[in-house]
Parts: sequence; structure tokens; C-alpha cells
Amino acid sequence: MSALIVEGGNPLRGNAHVHGAKNSVLPILAAVLLGDGVSVLRNCPQLSDVAASVAILRHLGCAVEVDGDEIRVDTTGLCCCDVPDELMREMRSSVIFLGAILGRMGCAELSFPGGCELGPRPIDLHLAALRALGAEIGEIGGRLVCRGEGLRGADITLSLPSVGATENTMICACAATGKTVIRNAAREPEIEDLAAFLNAMGAQISGAGTSTVIIQGGRALVGVEHRVMGDRIVAATYLAAAAATGGEVSLTGVEPEHVQTVTELFRQAGCETGAQSGGVFLRAPKTLLSTAPVRTAPYPGFPTDAQAPVMVALCLSIGTTVFVENMFTNRYRHVPELSRMGADIRMEGRVAVVCGKSTLYGAKVEAHDLRGGAALVVAALAAKGKSEIKGIVHLDRGYENLVECMKRLGGQIIRR
Repeated sequence: MSALIVEGGNPLRGNAHVHGAKNSVLPILAAVLLGDGVSVLRNCPQLSDVAASVAILRHLGCAVEVDGDEIRVDTTGLCCCDVPDELMREMRSSVIFLGAILGRMGCAELSFPGGCELGPRPIDLHLAALRALGAEIGEIGGRLVCRGEGLRGADITLSLPSVGATENTMICACAATGKTVIRNAAREPEIEDLAAFLNAMGAQISGAGTSTVIIQGGRALVGVEHRVMGDRIVAATYLAAAAATGGEVSLTGVEPEHVQTVTELFRQAGCETGAQSGGVFLRAPKTLLSTAPVRTAPYPGFPTDAQAPVMVALCLSIGTTVFVENMFTNRYRHVPELSRMGADIRMEGRVAVVCGKSTLYGAKVEAHDLRGGAALVVAALAAKGKSEIKGIVHLDRGYENLVECMKRLGGQIIRR
């Protein structure tokens, strides 16, 4: 089993490029199914979740070529509407293929998704929205069996602004006849990127990035070229690593606005941050300060995916910071591992109270999910002594060449 070996204590300094966004490329890879012909996606990260999506597309009959950060998908051979269990279980966001397959093929059969265990992440919102568009969805033997001939636009109000449900509904609504209105839609930048891709294919979508998205469906879509946006969560992780180690980094490939809540928090902690050409920079002080409570929330609030790595930096601050996790019930699985490294964190339900201290210490720890794993890397880079991090298969789902990037910034880290 692979592990990371990290000798901590070196400030991270230098320049780094942020790769394409995992949470953007995955729904776009599903959406390519709606277009006839070839789509070319650029700035695609080389991640295990992306590989899983490529495997699903190939199973469905698409011809897929991967060349570095470019993925070329030809849907001409699309011939089936089922996804095997073993492919669905590779990632939690695999359910995003439901709306695309249903919209293009008029039927879909797949199992429930896999991925990180972050607590309940029901797909009820996805299914309710697709049913509102006219889909018939049943469950047989643990698999979803869906029929969607004659899909029609509808007025849909989501009970909460789910990113996945918004994306699935947008994609499927492009294939439905008439107008669909999604109210209480998610506002994340990845929603805008998906809409830009679909509009380039010939769809008519307005309001993406706001709480009301309007889709005029039934238009013929074709394959196009598209560049995927930069990954704001990877950027937040690099910023947290620089802050935790007392370093200084300049990042390119990310929109400053997309990480504004994170950079603002680090400003409160005493860091110098700001926008620069094509990205952001952070310069950490000798000692970080505690901040106002950190409450995760849908965009434009503080991202739940950034909570864990940012928490590590504030473990090394002067004072106490309160974290409130409002998105997932099981998002503090990194806390017991950080405690092994000397962190002083007290939890009760959705609240974690971080009592800052001057030093973390190297230890043997294990990642239990993607962002928690990133937090352990940040902690190990900042800690005194050597750390061994197991469970790094989770990191491969969301970080491309993390070890190489940290080395370029001065971190002593190897994978073995």
C-alpha cells in the first residue's frame, strides 16, 4: 500500500500552477454525451475520478483519447444506457451521468454511486428533478431503472442548492422539450463552467451562477472544444500549506474571485494575500492569528472542501477558532489524525473548536477521505519531524502530481 513520507518544517516558497477543476470536468465529461460528434476538453486534470469517467464513456460506446491534459470524446458510437456497478462505485459524482444518459438515450440503468464516506449524500433531489421533467424512475435490485421518452421542461425548486442536482437537472433539461426553470439552484463557479460548455454545444442556458437557472431545451447539440476552469479547492489547499509552513506562494490558473472567502480568512489570520495576473498570492507571517468562526456554506460561502486544510493552518495560530460544518455530517474524520500530531481540537456534533499552538509533530496517520487527506499533507509539511501518511489513494481522486508540486515549493515529501 502506497504512503507519503514527509519531513516537515520547511516553509513552502515559489510558484505553482493550479490544474483543472475536478468538480468541473466530471459533469462536463457527462454532458459530452448530449452532443453529436467530437468534443475536445483541455486543462483536464489527471485524476482517478477522471479516469473513472473516461471508463464510463468508453463502456457506453464513446471513443475517448487522453493526451496529457486534453481529452477527446467522440460520441458517434454511443450505443448503450447502462453503467456497471464497478464503474459507478469508483466515485460519488458518478450519478451525474444519469441525466446525460437519460437525455440522450431516453433510458438509463445504473447503481448508486461510491466515493468518500462523508455521511449522507442522498440523490433524492436528483431523482425528484428528473421525475419533474417526465422521467420514470424505479429501483430494481439496488439499481436505478429509468425511462425518459418525451421529456418536457418544468418549473423545479430544489429544497437545497445541491451542486450535483443542479448539474444533473441542467444537463437533462437540455434534452427536454420546452423551458425548464431551476429555482434555488447552486451558484458554484463549476455550474457556470458547465453552462458555458453546454451553451457552446448549442444549448440555451441563462442564469448559471445565480439561484435561478433557465434552460430552453430541445435544441440539437454538437461536440465542441472547451477549456476547463482552474480548481479552486486545490488552490485553497496550496494556500493553506503556505500559511501553515510560514511560506509564500504565487498561484496561477485560478480565478481570485473563486477563492475569495479563503484568502479573506487568511488575511484575518495575518497573511498578506491578493490577486495577481492569472491567479493569487499569499505571504504568511511568522505566526498566524485565530480568526472569526468558519462556517461552511454553499458558494459564495466558505467551501466545505477547503475546511480541512484550512483548519490545519489555524491549528498553528495564536488563539482559538471555531469551525461549523454545515454541509456534511462526517467531515471531521481528519481531526483524530491531527490530534495524533499534537493538534488541540475539540469536537461536538458539527462544531470543532481549534485551540492554536506553536508546533505540530510528525506521526503515522491515515487519510479517510480526499480533503482530509490533503489536510494531513498540509499538517505533515508544517510539523516538526517525520510523518507517514497512509490511505493516499483518496488524494489521487482530486490532486494531480501533489508530491511533485510540494517538492518544487521546497517540501520534503516522497511517495513510496
